[in-house]
Amino acid sequence: MAINTKPVVVGVSGASGSVMAKGTVDALLNRDVPVALVCTVAGRMVWAEEMDEPYATALATWKESPYFTEYAIGDLRAPIASGSYPTRGMVVVPCSMNSLASMAHGISDNLLLRTADVCLKERRPLVIVPRETPLHSGHLENMLKVSQLGAMVLPPEPPFYLRPETIDDVVRYIVNRVLVALDVEDALPDADQYHPRN
Repeated sequence: MAINTKPVVVGVSGASGSVMAKGTVDALLNRDVPVALVCTVAGRMVWAEEMDEPYATALATWKESPYFTEYAIGDLRAPIASGSYPTRGMVVVPCSMNSLASMAHGISDNLLLRTADVCLKERRPLVIVPRETPLHSGHLENMLKVSQLGAMVLPPEPPFYLRPETIDDVVRYIVNRVLVALDVEDALPDADQYHPRN
């Protein structure tokens, strides 16, 4: 399977930040990068609270793309659950502290966690965008643990030096950082592309 046909797995867990998940899927599909999506039940619940667009509407739009596939959270027979199925890597965006703790300790009782575990054991890129504040020492220890296992921890910190003017500016920056981490993009865009000024 050629590198450009390997899907990026996008895992959406039940943490705040659904807009980052939508932005990531949109950005990948806009680049004709195949996407395999898996969303937890809690992820759908948070989406309903945070987003103006229902999850089902976003899903219907994504399914119009030939590059998009969705898998149920309980489908442990899905191809992405196997190390023999080649992927380009995975991003968990947003990542809850529960999912982070499970990944740190090798617990893989749903498809999102199993796929993350596969990425770690196969030495494929795994990007984790954690959402919680403040962080206690257990959270920090779990971030250290997944980093030691080979994942990249990419907190969604606002790029204040770029003087973001909207949430969309911040989201666009985080999504671009994810794309670089997954080797979908070579570098971040120029600063003026985040919020062009008149």
